[in-house]
Amino acid sequence: MAEQKLWNGNYFKIWTGNFLLNFSFTLIVPLLPLYLSETFGASNDTIGMALAGYTLMALVIRPFSGYVVDSYPRKLVLMICNFFFFLLFFGYIIAGSLAMFTIFRTIHGAPFGATTVAASTVAIDVLPSSRRSEGIGYYGLSNNLATALGPVFAIYLLHAFEGNFIALFWVSTAFSLAGLLIDASIRLPAREFVPDKKVISLDRFFLLKGWREALAILSFAFSYGIVSTYVAIYGKEELGITGGTGIFFTLFAVGLIVSRLTGAKALRQNRVSYNASVGCITSMAGYLLFAAVHDPIGYYASAFIIGLGNGHMYPAFQNMFINLAENSQRGTANSSILTSWDAGIGLGVFSGGFLSEHFGYHSAFWFALAVNAAGVLWYFLRTKRHFEHNKLR
Repeated sequence: MAEQKLWNGNYFKIWTGNFLLNFSFTLIVPLLPLYLSETFGASNDTIGMALAGYTLMALVIRPFSGYVVDSYPRKLVLMICNFFFFLLFFGYIIAGSLAMFTIFRTIHGAPFGATTVAASTVAIDVLPSSRRSEGIGYYGLSNNLATALGPVFAIYLLHAFEGNFIALFWVSTAFSLAGLLIDASIRLPAREFVPDKKVISLDRFFLLKGWREALAILSFAFSYGIVSTYVAIYGKEELGITGGTGIFFTLFAVGLIVSRLTGAKALRQNRVSYNASVGCITSMAGYLLFAAVHDPIGYYASAFIIGLGNGHMYPAFQNMFINLAENSQRGTANSSILTSWDAGIGLGVFSGGFLSEHFGYHSAFWFALAVNAAGVLWYFLRTKRHFEHNKLR
């Protein structure tokens, strides 16, 4: 029997649209601490609070997004949410004060959270069932590549624009529009979605069966939230690396690509726990190197190792959530892992700002490592066995 085609037209479109969605977002993320510091004179703890609102808003909206995506036409939900995500980029351009910027930044988290849930659920719908696990892994690469390449391109543009952050915001807006237009061209098979008439329970908003997996992914996101947000300002202030942050995220991207390619076979064979185990341990080693070695070698080598680990770990965990859920709960499963990731990122950004301001960057990075190690321990003691005993597919 011939193998079903993975890269069909709709899958390629949703993959590309998701890349552009995340690229437009990550294009500005690593430079926002510098923007707020230079433009508004914000301190590190103020920066942490201003930026954490975006992630926390996404965190609040995602459980409801999963329910809506499972109950209504998914493309309609995707287009409405993506349109508002694009529209709110103009808020950064017109914001004339730190308070106004914080308001727009916080509100922007809502359509981002909803759009990512809708897009990832559409991706699962258009994948052939025999290659779903592998396809989920490659779909995650669109997120990871955007996360890694966005900052590289941003730093290049910032130099090209001679430090003009507003020009950078305009470029992000343009990429967001491109993603919206590509998503509009997706054609989903006709399917009637009727709101669930059953009594609404908590499990319709969060996959309760996956709470162990959620706690683990939250721990890993916490570490990434601290390092990814403060890596640019740390490199500039303590290591004297003014233009090397782009190299950091390039190496991170290379690690992601290598891990996705080498991990695809294991996902195709449904060896999900194996990929998760390799990713957890590898990422922890990268955070240890970043926290312990305070020179350019440790700075750059850790980027590749963390990317290598995250590239194995995240798609494996996404498959865990999907494989624990009924088909009617795909949106809920996707929103659950994204909610957990957002919670970790938001807590990491906030904690990193507080710790770096009052105790220094090294304390923040060591704390990131400690939380990551606790997550790895939790995974091997409680999460891995639970998934193997309760997976549906």
